[in-house]
Amino acid sequence: MKYNNPVIKGFYPDPSVCQVDNTYYLVCSSFQYFPGVPIFESKDLINWVQIGHCLTRTGQVQLDTVDSSGGVFAPTLRYNNGRFYMTTTNDTTRQNFYVWTDDIYGEWSDPIHVDQGGIDPDLYFEDSKTYFMSNGTDDYGVGGIIQCEIEIETGRKLTPSRSVWQGSGGRYLESPHLYKIHGRYYLLAAEGGTEYGHMITYARGDSPSGPFETYSNNPVLTNRNLGGYELQGVGHGDLVQDQDKNWWLIHLGFRQTGQYLTYHHLGREVFLTPVTFDDDGWFTAGHNGTTLMSFETERIAGTIIQQEKKVFTFDNTDWNLDWCYLRHPVPGNYRLEPDKVRLKGTGVTLDAPASPTFIGIRQKDFNGVISCRISLTNGEAGITLYMDENHHYDLALRNHDHGYEIIERLNIGDIKSIEKAVELGHCNHATLVIKSAPTHYHFYAQLDDTEILLGAAHTKYLSSEVAGGFTGVLIGMYATGEGPDSHAEFTDFSCEYY
Repeated sequence: MKYNNPVIKGFYPDPSVCQVDNTYYLVCSSFQYFPGVPIFESKDLINWVQIGHCLTRTGQVQLDTVDSSGGVFAPTLRYNNGRFYMTTTNDTTRQNFYVWTDDIYGEWSDPIHVDQGGIDPDLYFEDSKTYFMSNGTDDYGVGGIIQCEIEIETGRKLTPSRSVWQGSGGRYLESPHLYKIHGRYYLLAAEGGTEYGHMITYARGDSPSGPFETYSNNPVLTNRNLGGYELQGVGHGDLVQDQDKNWWLIHLGFRQTGQYLTYHHLGREVFLTPVTFDDDGWFTAGHNGTTLMSFETERIAGTIIQQEKKVFTFDNTDWNLDWCYLRHPVPGNYRLEPDKVRLKGTGVTLDAPASPTFIGIRQKDFNGVISCRISLTNGEAGITLYMDENHHYDLALRNHDHGYEIIERLNIGDIKSIEKAVELGHCNHATLVIKSAPTHYHFYAQLDDTEILLGAAHTKYLSSEVAGGFTGVLIGMYATGEGPDSHAEFTDFSCEYY
């Protein structure tokens, strides 16, 4: 069959995967958003459904003072003796920790911390031993991929942290994962930085602690030399074997906005690439070591159909799965119902590295139409295309001394500009529409049967290349305003991609 990449669209970076019986489970980074670490499941590796989050309680993770693109970094998901483990880093507090559950659909434990630095932690289980790995510097001052043994019940280190591999020469060695395959131990990593030079590399050895022999043709997977190709930034992968004993890489990448437009604003997404072992036990990946936007393969049965959801509404999304908040929300500011949401504004705005009244869903594709009907009592409320507190576009309804108005506001770094305002008089409701394309957003207000164009803005100013950071654009509903009557109601939400 032919399958298309990405297999999970939108801002879901740093995927990690494990297989239990006939089901695959996958987790991704969440950074400053809450709940943290979304969980997906699949039966075929190409159709993924979100089933929950690992971090659902405020006591599990500190997010209150987290800057954008801080917080929860790359997780690893593993299964051992009937128990799931998710290990990750809170990069803001510089703590590595893990949580566990015996029910993947239920609640996860409180965090267990490990006294080893670096980021992108990994767990490997063998017999009665648990190996913990991350990048960074070991207890002897040596950099690289570092490893120790831990007591899994407490996180206590049983051995010193020791550098076991220094990579293949690329910068920012990270994302270690350890596997035992065909009697040997394979150490997978990423190098080059999670940008256009990103790549996956690996080495192998005869023990879980090495020494490791570097694969002579590293990187095993990268798109760094595919100039003009839509898919870039390929790296940070995890190996998984399917039911038919075929091997795959689940990894991140991003889609740039045009053939030679080196900007991406949807975030880093999840891609699937086939892996092949040779007779000597080394493996290759993809098409000549690159990842494609689609693969023809007999590894997936022709009876399997790759599904893609194109329309997202209040009715067909789940507030607890598809939507998220900025940092820890104040529950009393949200009233979520099946067909509408009511938000209470506060003095915290989208420009603050805090928790404004905001609930968002990830933008999943370039071309689409976003619309929502909003009614307002006081303050300001609207739709935001949110990258971070310094880079977001707002289409909003607000009140002033003479009534209400609709505004288009662009926030680009230190420049915050209201591009256009449309007066509504005493009318306190309107339907707001945003039409998205690869390179531009267009902003409209629908008043009765009239559609008014307020303006347009380049998508590139919300891209990682301009804004920096590791996240992607979220489509958010928000409210701001002082006073007890700063309320807004959102109905008839739709985000339709084509």
